[in-house]
Amino acid sequence: MDLRKTRGMQYDQTMKKSPLLSIFLVVFLDLVGFGIVIPILPYYSKAFGASAFTLGWLMASYSITQFLFAPFWGSLSDRYGRRPILLATIAGGSLAMLLTGMANSLALLFLGRLVAGAFGANISTASAYIADVTKPEDRAKGMGIIGASFGLGFIFGPAIGGILSPNGYNVPILLAAGLGALNFLITYIQLEEPKIARETRTENRRHLSWSLVKECFSLPGTGTPIALFFFGTTAFTQLEVAFGLFVLSRYGYDARHAGFLLAGMGVIGVFIQGGAIGKLAKRFGEMNLLRIGYFSLGLAMLVAGFTLNPKLFIVSLAFIALGNSLVNPSLSSLLSKAAPENRKGAFLGVYQSAGSLARIVGPPISGFFFDHLGPPSPIFCASFFMIVIAIYSALRKAL
Repeated sequence: MDLRKTRGMQYDQTMKKSPLLSIFLVVFLDLVGFGIVIPILPYYSKAFGASAFTLGWLMASYSITQFLFAPFWGSLSDRYGRRPILLATIAGGSLAMLLTGMANSLALLFLGRLVAGAFGANISTASAYIADVTKPEDRAKGMGIIGASFGLGFIFGPAIGGILSPNGYNVPILLAAGLGALNFLITYIQLEEPKIARETRTENRRHLSWSLVKECFSLPGTGTPIALFFFGTTAFTQLEVAFGLFVLSRYGYDARHAGFLLAGMGVIGVFIQGGAIGKLAKRFGEMNLLRIGYFSLGLAMLVAGFTLNPKLFIVSLAFIALGNSLVNPSLSSLLSKAAPENRKGAFLGVYQSAGSLARIVGPPISGFFFDHLGPPSPIFCASFFMIVIAIYSALRKAL
């Protein structure tokens, strides 16, 4: 018994010393579940007779409720603590996946995605948790946990979804529900509530307001990265929404192939953002990486839309992943450097909100183009946007 108690005490002390590991597992499992759905949803919705435009709204529905509920969960986490809200949202997300996997109509599929988005608005709470347990000088490193979780989630999630899809489109989604239940158990056992005052919790969370948005766009060097992130994300969602239906129509690829392709793009993203981006930024500077990234995105998307050769298409996807991995960290870094020292977190919150809005606006546009202008049209639209942004950034010395 004494030995067990000693081991238990050592385990507890380890977990107390590593709250970032606990929150990493929470967000990682959350994003794996989300990533599982991405390659499946176009094929799953098509089985219920959904058009590409309907698919666009199906994907936007998740982002709509996520955007609307993020302040709600954040406010509750200020009042009642981060841990209980994370537990509640993880449990709700698992039930939403269960509803999605058991859907027998398009209406239930929409309901499942709306509920999943509402409970999926917990990334802001996870970010606030990191702010609670890190010192200001370690905050950026801590927030990197979120980025790493996203990257790894979008490697394992699509791959798992693709592998299991031949057993039925609902099977990987039901697995995602099971991962949510596992995530709840791990969070309940491992994650401790930061011992800080409610006032401190409120200060550590990012608050979005119209006055804050106006402040961001009134200062030099902060409004432009936010605007570029919005337009760039709107463009990138054109590819995301149309991807499954496009590879099915042009190459006959099923959900399994789509999952592996997306996972491969995720591997490139993790390699760049997980280590190489820092060295590249020091050597070339963020502005040059931004220009390279946008030109890579624009030209690679143009090739992806035109080519009938599957090998060349895969090569173009690699350059799309490369460009996206260069653009997003460079934009957020430029914004962080230009923002006032005591307002960096708030400004980055507006930046992320711009991305959330883009994921509401972009998907229906992509679906409409796909249905009315042909399968490659959303990709050409994305390419046009990226090339315009690339030219704009090439003509500017600084944002």
